[in-house]
Amino acid sequence: MTATTTSDLKQRILFTIAILLVYRFGTFIPIPGINVEVLQKFFASSGANIFGMINLFSGGSLERMSIFAISIMPYITASIIMQLLSSMYKGLEALKKEGEYGRAKINQYTRYLTIVLAFFQSMGVYYALSNPDNNAFVSDSSIFMWTTCVSLVGGTVMLMWFGEKITTSGIGNGISLIIFIGIVSSLPSSVVQIFDLSKNGVYSWPMILLFFAFFVGFLMLVCLVEKTHKRIRIQYPNATMMKAAGMSDSSFLPLKINVSGVIPPIFASSILMFPSAIVQFTGTDGGAFMSLLRRGGALYLALFAGLILFFSYFYSSIVFNTQEVANNLKKSNCFILGIRPGSATSEYLDKVVARLTLIGAIYLIFVCIVPEILITQYSVPLYIGGTGILIMVNVVLDLVNQVQSHLFASKYGNSASGQRKRRVRVRA
Repeated sequence: MTATTTSDLKQRILFTIAILLVYRFGTFIPIPGINVEVLQKFFASSGANIFGMINLFSGGSLERMSIFAISIMPYITASIIMQLLSSMYKGLEALKKEGEYGRAKINQYTRYLTIVLAFFQSMGVYYALSNPDNNAFVSDSSIFMWTTCVSLVGGTVMLMWFGEKITTSGIGNGISLIIFIGIVSSLPSSVVQIFDLSKNGVYSWPMILLFFAFFVGFLMLVCLVEKTHKRIRIQYPNATMMKAAGMSDSSFLPLKINVSGVIPPIFASSILMFPSAIVQFTGTDGGAFMSLLRRGGALYLALFAGLILFFSYFYSSIVFNTQEVANNLKKSNCFILGIRPGSATSEYLDKVVARLTLIGAIYLIFVCIVPEILITQYSVPLYIGGTGILIMVNVVLDLVNQVQSHLFASKYGNSASGQRKRRVRVRA
């Protein structure tokens, strides 16, 4: 590896760290006109609703009502909506296939949609915090409504820009790293609270060691599943000629066990938190219905598991289009061993993806339900939950892969450069 390559990688890492530090500093800059005491009481009484989820992804900035209070969530929502529309609307689907120009246009539409969603979300946050019973603003003046909206929308746009700059000039996926930093920021407080509970005699030291060992094992299980792929062998045309030339005549189509990623738990938890958010806005207590849907209850866990299963199949059918993959293989004159090209390949891939989705859904249910039981039944202060753990592991794995790609590309470039120099010396 040359000094230039090492310097470029260091600059990318330092640039990424600098942007993330600026983001973390911004989570402590409050918007004007907030009554901190009322705000703390509000979150102490409603930490299990949808605002608690936004607060987790924002690194606690919503609880402090900072300029980054709604974080990058509107951009994530806009990206998911555009991805769904691209699979259902033929105009966007055709635009997605137009290469760099199409992707740039879809990104532009995503940014516009992000601003719209951020505005409506900031309005929702304002009206939730301006409840007459516990108004978190120092005044009822409408100027605070517009100040809140402008500040929160501006903060989201700034984070969107931060994420894109990290992706292009830094290392890793910028949007994912911003969410990762927000989630990880809650870990120190969890550790401190666990040790405080041990001092008060709630947990014994063997119990704490068992908890940390379980947490590490849990992370290792998630890493193992996320890195596991089913490899479907693909045969290239002219296999005899490729073997004669010393080239491999086949390759593999890798399929992750968790095809749908982290989207199903996010959708499922958002839907389950939506009723409590409605109750929060209307000012009612919800009665027996909300008591049945209490977090950690049997009905809540059953609905959570069922929604994860549903969204796993729904989203996997969008992110992995078997018909499109079969057509691409046919156009390249490639085929899966033992399967005819075309519709037979599509049907085979449908069966494989359906089985993998079932395994992935069971895995997601386990990863998300176990932390819920620990938090609600055993009062373990694990604020990140299963969804947060999935996001953390996937972001770290993606970051490691990108660093390895930079190192491999530099090593390959140095090797090719050395071979060219040797050819020049031989010719001379």
